[in-house]
Amino acid sequence: QVQLVDGGGGLVQTGDSLRLSCAASGGTFSRVAVGWFRQVPGKEREFVARISRYSSMTYYTDSVRGRFTISRDNAKNTAYLQMNSLKPEDTAVYYCAADLTNNGPASATGRYEYWGQGTQVTVSS
Repeated sequence: QVQLVDGGGGLVQTGDSLRLSCAASGGTFSRVAVGWFRQVPGKEREFVARISRYSSMTYYTDSVRGRFTISRDNAKNTAYLQMNSLKPEDTAVYYCAADLTNNGPASATGRYEYWGQGTQVTVSS
């Protein structure tokens, strides 16, 4: 069982940066791939980024590629999502998630077994 606590969200202006964190406990962090998703009211949860167990591979949705960077520190049991050049359309609740089964690309929510509680990111124009 892996517990995830995500945080670091807040209210920022267009063009600002934020770094989200995802702290894991209860398992061996290096055994899971980590993804970040986001969701706005009335819409499905959307894939944002993913990182493999030892950071060898990263994946991004097109709308954030070049602006967001996913990383992890297995020694600290923590993953991060550095978000630069934020836009109002990035406003959402962001969730980190852990995939114990697969290490390749995976953008579907059903591929992840464990989820954080979510952190709100609001970008004002």
